[in-house]
Amino acid sequence: MAQRIYSKAYGQKGDPAIVYLHGGPRGNATLFEGTTAAALAKRGFYVVVYDRRGEGRSADPQAKVTYNEAFADLNSLLNEYGLAKVSLLGHSFGGLVATLYADRFPEKVERLILVGALFAQQESYDHILASSLKIAVSQGDTTAFKKISHVKTMNKESEQYRKQTYEVASHFGFFKMPKPTEASKKLNFEYENSRFSKSNIRNDKAPVLFYENEPRVNIDTKPNLKSIVTKKIEVAAIYGLQDGIFSAKQLSDLKKLVGPQLFYAIDNCSHYPFVDQQNIFLKDVQEIMRR
Repeated sequence: MAQRIYSKAYGQKGDPAIVYLHGGPRGNATLFEGTTAAALAKRGFYVVVYDRRGEGRSADPQAKVTYNEAFADLNSLLNEYGLAKVSLLGHSFGGLVATLYADRFPEKVERLILVGALFAQQESYDHILASSLKIAVSQGDTTAFKKISHVKTMNKESEQYRKQTYEVASHFGFFKMPKPTEASKKLNFEYENSRFSKSNIRNDKAPVLFYENEPRVNIDTKPNLKSIVTKKIEVAAIYGLQDGIFSAKQLSDLKKLVGPQLFYAIDNCSHYPFVDQQNIFLKDVQEIMRR
């Protein structure tokens, strides 16, 4: 376990524990760890970051890259750090892992905090392709138009459909902060020149393995979120208002599900609230944790 799974804790043991789950499959926790983990710990929390098996710094050629494997490793991680109950901070794809884990192991989860987290994958993919198509037509971008038209004919439960949909989103800047502030530019610059950026390892085989080994490849976790709420687990959400992978309807649906008092929408913010608007993000997490 210790040799295969990279993890690190920030802050004082005994403070309220937060475990960060990164995006992917193919991701890692370097951006959050290099920019935000220590800052969050300074606010009085015990923050544990880790890279899932077969992703990032947790290289393992035997990794299956499935949800069940992720659950088993998360259970081992909690045991390793002596944590009986934690708050999960799930970003992007990590939000799916965190949601399914909380629904399956409610006794181990104090609260679930979704941060730019996926929760209705096909709705997001449909939104990305529809909004990209409008932009491509308005800009006369025939190359993008052809690619979008091709992606729409692909098997929606294939690794390539997901990959190419996100390539379209990146092409049109859907993951980028609309108007970078001096604070966000400084944070990004410091990260790019840090040891964390140098360890930003990406395993291109991880998404392929996930789609080969995991049947739940294109899911809607709203039923799981409703189930979690009934299990007395608090669910909160922090989303950028300009996160291009979510439609206004999706964010409205999520707001209704978690309740307006636990839905935090941040302006001039895209897919990475902890970098785009770090001070607001830290304040929001602190408020959620101290409710």
